[in-house]
Formats: sequence, structure tokens, C-alpha cells
Amino acid sequence: MAELSELGEFGLIKHLTKDIKIINEQTIKGVGDDAAVLDYSDEKIVITSDLLVEGVHFDLAYVPLKHLGYKAVVVNISDVIAMNAKPRQIIVSIAISNRFGLEAIDELYSGIHLACKNYGVDLVGGDTTSSKQGLFISITAIGGAKQEEIVYRSTAKENDLICVTGDLGAAYMGLQLLERENEIFKADPQIQPDLSGYNYILQRQLKPEARYDVCNYLNNNNITPNSLIDISDGLSSEIMHICNNSNVGCQIYEDKIPINDETIKMAEEFGINPLVCALNGGEDYELLFTVDLNDYEKLKANNQISVIGHITKQNQGTNMIRLDNSIMDLSAEGWNAFMKK
Repeated sequence: MAELSELGEFGLIKHLTKDIKIINEQTIKGVGDDAAVLDYSDEKIVITSDLLVEGVHFDLAYVPLKHLGYKAVVVNISDVIAMNAKPRQIIVSIAISNRFGLEAIDELYSGIHLACKNYGVDLVGGDTTSSKQGLFISITAIGGAKQEEIVYRSTAKENDLICVTGDLGAAYMGLQLLERENEIFKADPQIQPDLSGYNYILQRQLKPEARYDVCNYLNNNNITPNSLIDISDGLSSEIMHICNNSNVGCQIYEDKIPINDETIKMAEEFGINPLVCALNGGEDYELLFTVDLNDYEKLKANNQISVIGHITKQNQGTNMIRLDNSIMDLSAEGWNAFMKK
């Protein structure tokens, strides 16, 4: 296999894009020219971008490159889906240090291509460059929806039901497990990581999935959310985004928040309240949305949707009813990239 220095930037681009097949009719021109050409004649375009930085967002000591490529795409697709739009194209830019060979870059892109295949997305362009240190991945995702289909986080209504998909806190506990085993390994490389019995939380951290399936269910059953957001920074932060942007309050119930048994077991092993993982953990990429009370019967048929509370007047605050019926004020304590450590 050729070295990156032998291929050069243009050779690397040709190598990485040689097998791309266009699958969306909106993609008129993908890679191979100065810019991609897209045709969204009857839809609004939805665009989002995310930057992943080695040492900040991921640690290659325990994150496989294929999983990293997959996750980098999914976190952007999740943002498009959180607008109730269909993801159709991505643009990928990477900066790589000289410690990475062509085989490593191929592994990263194998995850990117797999995510594109699974979500029906075209890779239509990007950029490659060198970095002094580490790996940087920037992905822009593009999608479309009719104007009346797009859902914002700023349009929740009083008495709306508050709903979440899947379960919460698993990705955070998967990260805690990986970091613990990595520290043990660094202290004594003879000790092999013990990850047995925790496949679910590890998958939720390393290979998350965007909840396009739930958006399809809502659309197919004529359920239009009044507000919608994906859970990347923890339930508490996201529900406060909706409340602050919509000028409303909320009341959620501790006993209604879905938490997987494996998450609870791992949290107890770490001496962490599983509720804290769900409220503040982040990286679940589930959906948080509000719907009209009249849609409740339709929601009941989907076991991937949990109703956890309702929207209130703004002056009632953002509250959670604990198991003992006490009231707890919600606060945004999720992921903060600029928090001093």
C-alpha cells in the first residue's frame, strides 16, 4: 500500500473517492469538480456542521477509526433529522498528522462510507490537509424538507406531551467504562481491558444511531411534533433549550425517564446515580420532542417512544417530579466544550 507522502493530497482524494456512487436525485454533481451541485427545487435546504477534535471529542486509545468515521457522520445526520428533514448529502474534511498511514485513513473512511450507505446519504465533497498534531474531522450534512414539515425547537406549546426516544445515559456510561479500562491499561499494559457484559453501552458510545426510524413513524402516522431536538448534551440541557426558545416551562417525571438496565448496572458500579447519566450524560443522539395531547393514542403503539411529562407556562419553571414527589429544578449541566478542567 502506498504511503501518504507518495500519494500527495490529490492522490489521496482520488483514492478516497474512487468508489463513491450517487444515490440521491438531488445530487446533480458530487465530487470531482470545484463544488458540488444540488437541486432542491421543491424543498427547503437544511445544513449543519460538526467538528470532532482528537483529545477533545475522542481518544484513539480506545476508539476504533472505523467507529469514529461512522459516528462522525451520524452525529451530523442526527441534527438534520432533528429538524424533521431527510439527510441526503455530506461534505467531509479531515486534517491528519504524519503518524497516520493510508491504511488508517482507509479505516476511517470505511466507517464514513458505511454510515452513508445505511442512511442513504451521498458524500459530495470535502478537503484534506495535514495537521501538526492529531486528527480533526469536520462534517457538513445537508438535507431537505418541505417548509411545512420542518420542526424547530422554538415552537413547543403549553400542554404538549414531552417525549423521548429509546433510552438515555447509556453512551455516557459506555464512555466511563472505556476511560476506566484505558487508565488501568496505561498503569499496567499487562492487564487486558475487561469490557465483557457491557456490549450495549459500548455500542451506544462507539457506534450511535440517529433516530430516523422514529421520524418516519411520526410522519407515517400523521404526527407532527410541535418542537424537536436531538439529545447530544443530555436530557436536561436539551429540554431547557426547547423551553427557553419556546418561552415555556416543563414538568417531567423521574419514573418516566427510560434508562437501560445495563446503564443502571454500570452506573451503580461507578457509584453514580443513573438519573444523573440520563439528565447530563450526553451523546445519546435520541430525539426529544413535544406533540399535541391528541396524538397520545398514536404514540402508545411505538415502544421506542416514552412520554415523560408535559409543557407548562413559562412562569412555572423547568421542573422534575422526583420519586418521592419532591420537585427538582432542572439545570443545564451537560457537555460543555469550553468548560475549564
